[in-house]
Amino acid sequence: MTSPQTGTTRIVAGEQPKKNRGLQIAVTAGVVLLLGAGAAVAATVANKPAAEQAAVGTPATELKLGYFGNITHAPALVGVSKGIIQKDLGEGTKLSTEVFNAGPAAVEALNAGAIDAAYLGPNPAINSFVKSKGESISIIAGAASGGAQLVVNSSIKTAADLKGKNLATPQLGGTQDVALGVYLKKQGFKTTTDGGGDVNITPTENAQTLKLFQDGKLDGAWLPEPWASRLVLQAKAKVLVDEKDLWDGSLSAKPGQFPTTILIVNKSFLKEHPQTIEALLKGHVESVAWLNSAPEGEKASVLNAALKESSGKALPDDVIGRSLKNIEFTVDPLAGTYTKLLQDGVDAGTTKSADINGIFNLTLLNKVGGAEKVSAAGLGTD
Repeated sequence: MTSPQTGTTRIVAGEQPKKNRGLQIAVTAGVVLLLGAGAAVAATVANKPAAEQAAVGTPATELKLGYFGNITHAPALVGVSKGIIQKDLGEGTKLSTEVFNAGPAAVEALNAGAIDAAYLGPNPAINSFVKSKGESISIIAGAASGGAQLVVNSSIKTAADLKGKNLATPQLGGTQDVALGVYLKKQGFKTTTDGGGDVNITPTENAQTLKLFQDGKLDGAWLPEPWASRLVLQAKAKVLVDEKDLWDGSLSAKPGQFPTTILIVNKSFLKEHPQTIEALLKGHVESVAWLNSAPEGEKASVLNAALKESSGKALPDDVIGRSLKNIEFTVDPLAGTYTKLLQDGVDAGTTKSADINGIFNLTLLNKVGGAEKVSAAGLGTD
């Protein structure tokens, strides 16, 4: 901003009485000081909105979102395929997506900056938060409850029959991997993270798990939907454990509720672009609402088209139908379960005991999510 020039007022000798010259000089100096002060105030006022805007961040030009080609990730599948998320992001922010097989890989990509936000299971999120001492991620919403089962071949009648068997999970440290490890421990089996012990656990990509089971090289697997249903309906597996039966409702609103899929964001991205994350959450809430209100036939059709787009293959109607019956779509991350989930990770040997206070940031979710407040259960802001 250009400051006032002191030469704008001229005083010429003899133009007026000498006794008034000192007074005019003083007045002129005062005017210059006032103008200068006024300019400084004006500059401060003019710059204040920009400073405030910088403090609260700006919309991002691109949002890189990760998710899985699973029915448990239906809010992402619907939000992306129906254009709901892009609509809420607006024309100024491009939505880019990447499909993953399991949570640990998605967290690794998020921490590396390859993606900014991701749908995944709770245990990889907890593990990342613990490892980074709370600096890496924030959980900003829930997406799905239920939809995970231990399915096995017909030779396995009870949990005792699992000894010496070969089982699979999507990835070491993933939510289903932790669930299986804890279940086996409660049954009296010893296992190790490298596949040793009384039961062999091998982290395996879901599509490969189906083929290995069909070929008789795997005895079972703890899987999310639609993979549990695929093994049951396409490979004649049977359900030994439905994970919802392991949750009695003491940590959630009702029995059978446990978080299968949540939405997380890189903390730095959230700080720099809160408007973008608010828009993402608006699209997420709309997608969950659509899933909970759409006719079953339309829902199955949209999800199948989205699965074909993301994984290259559609599913039979019976697989889609069975999968949807096992899942509840909710924006509530069921924060009351996370102390147990952390301990499960410790017991499974995939994480360390730690304080996870601060892992939730549900402020924006509650801003866009409607009248019913979603609780962080004392583990963050809501």
